[in-house]
This record gives sequence, structure tokens and C-alpha cells, in this order.
Amino acid sequence: MNETLDAARVAAASARLGRALTDDQAGLLAVYLGLLVKWNSRMNLVGPATWQEILETLIQDSWHLADLLQTIEPQPAETLDLGAGAGLPGIPLRVFWTAGDYWLVEPRQKRALFMEQAAAHMRLPRTRVLCARMEALPQARRQAGLIVSRAFMPWKKLLAEVRGYLAPGGRVLVMSNEATGETVEGFALDVEKDYAVAGKTRWFRLFRLVGEDFR
Repeated sequence: MNETLDAARVAAASARLGRALTDDQAGLLAVYLGLLVKWNSRMNLVGPATWQEILETLIQDSWHLADLLQTIEPQPAETLDLGAGAGLPGIPLRVFWTAGDYWLVEPRQKRALFMEQAAAHMRLPRTRVLCARMEALPQARRQAGLIVSRAFMPWKKLLAEVRGYLAPGGRVLVMSNEATGETVEGFALDVEKDYAVAGKTRWFRLFRLVGEDFR
């Protein structure tokens, strides 16, 4: 399979899912999907095998997430995407939302290399890959305005672990298959939003670090 798909096919498939893409967005997603399918055949990066399945079950998260992030103020100057894997939701997210610097953090070298290739081919603005464990991040990367996590660790544990990686008032975006309305000490739940993907309901929960002692 070629590394690039026909952008018109991606645009048409997205329209059937309820998302109208610009020509640039369709072209960028076509590049990413083509690369992901090619690498996935050798490395098993994601479960779905075809670009259509990936678009329907995984890429949709990114455009729904972009819609949510565009509404928050202030926009984060720096975002950490922890356990970024194959770049989902982060790489397609950057097609739709480009605020600040976005760091894709992934300790597995082959997955980090894939993301570097994808980001380079797509020429994504201010989007970088760090091949490192969270615990090994330099101090300069521990002042994030936003942390994104798809399935890095259970959300309550995540909130407890990332306090030292957030700027004062920083936020944590958790993606989940269930709604709870719960929070963790030291955080306030700003937003809990549901959306539908492939006939199933998913949730975003946006937590904000609160209190005088942020560390």
C-alpha cells in the first residue's frame, strides 16, 4: 500500500461520519492513515487493520477532542501527551487544534520513531516526539498547561502521578468509556462531556489543578 491515500476518499468517509473536512485536513489525515496502515502491518501499532476502521474507531476521538479544547481558556502553552503510542489521539488532534507546543511522550522506540516519521511527513506545527518515560522527563517539560492521556494508566492514579508535571492551574484531559462525576483531591472537574463513536458513548473529563500548593 502507498504511504498516502486519496484525500478525497478520506474526506468522503469522514463526511459519512458527520465531519466535514477542509482539503488540508483531508490531505493530512490521508498521509497519517496511509503511514499508520503501512507500519501497522509490521508492528501491530493499533487493533484496526484498515484505514476506514481506524478513521471510524480512533480518529473520531481526535476531532471531538479538538472541538472541546478549542473552547478552553486560557489555551495551554504546552501540552504533554503521555503514553502516546501510535500518536492517537495526538497526531490527528494536531490537524484540528494547533495551540501551543505539543509533546508526544512515548518510551517505546519503534512507536516513537513512527510518530517522528508521521509528524515530519505531515509537517505538523509545534509538535514534537520525546522517546522517554514520564519519570525521565527533564524539568523543562514539567510545566505543562495540559496533559492528555488516552490509556496511559487508570485515571485516578494518573491524576495523583502528574501533579508535579503541571503548571499552576494546569489541566488533565482523561478519555474514558464511562462517566463517573468523581474527582481526586487537589483537582476540580471542569468538564465532563460525552460523544458517540462507532455506536458507543465515550467521555472526556477535564480536570484542573487547584489549591495554593500546586506541588
